[in-house]
Formats: sequence, C-alpha cells, structure tokens
Amino acid sequence: MYKSIVVGTDGSPTATGAVSAAIALASSLDARLHVVCVYDSAHVSTAIASTAGIASSVTEIDQAARDHTNSVLDEARGRARAAGVEVTVHACAGSPAETIMQVADGEDADLIVVGNRGMKGVRRILGSVPNHVAHHARCAVMIVPTT
Repeated sequence: MYKSIVVGTDGSPTATGAVSAAIALASSLDARLHVVCVYDSAHVSTAIASTAGIASSVTEIDQAARDHTNSVLDEARGRARAAGVEVTVHACAGSPAETIMQVADGEDADLIVVGNRGMKGVRRILGSVPNHVAHHARCAVMIVPTT
C-alpha cells in the first residue's frame, strides 16, 4: 500500500506525535520514512532575535537554527531506527508546508503524515501546515490527532 512516507517535524510535542504515528505506520507497512525539518532563514531568525533583545550575528542565528534542526532530526532518526524503520532525514530551509510537499514529490512518496495542530480556530482560517498540505499535496495525507 504505502511504501514511502513523509512526515514533518519541528521538534514540538505535537509534531513529535505525528512522527510517532509515521514511525508506527512505516514499521507496520515496511515502508521507508522521510523525516523533514524546516528551519527559518537567517533573516527571519535575526529579526526574531533582535525583537527579543538577543544580539547575535546572522551567521550565529543561522547556525543555531541548523543545530536545532539537526538535533530534532537526529532524535527522530534514532526513534525510527529503534523501531526497525528505514529512515532518511531532510534538513531544509523554506516554507514548512511547501518543503514537506516538495520532499514528498522528490521522493515519490505515497503518503504525508501531519499532526492536526492548526486545523481548528483562527489558525485554520489564516493557514497552517496541515491545512495547506491537506489541500495541496499530490499524494495521500494522513492527519493524526496530536492536540
């Protein structure tokens, strides 16, 4: 049925729930798992840091974002491997929803797994990753309850 599954994570508890569901599904189907973590560009991160009163260079902010992304992906990779799942991780910059769909297209994925965070209330109206993916992905989308 599904041989290639993509899941996005930012390391949050709700995204970790989506990763858990994707690992369990990949394990039960003997599917390959692709875990995607998207980080902010240095310009966005720098703006956020300066607003918070944190003085750092663009390079330091960008490196911190990359380090966080790699840490999130290392944790997900370890969990998937412990479950016997063949896994590839993707650290990317850009829009989370668009990047998840690009990875899915590039890896010829059958399924994208996302959590339901942002599917209710004002975020649903203003846009959220799961909402955008559900409406624009070229493959099946599984929305798991994580909130």
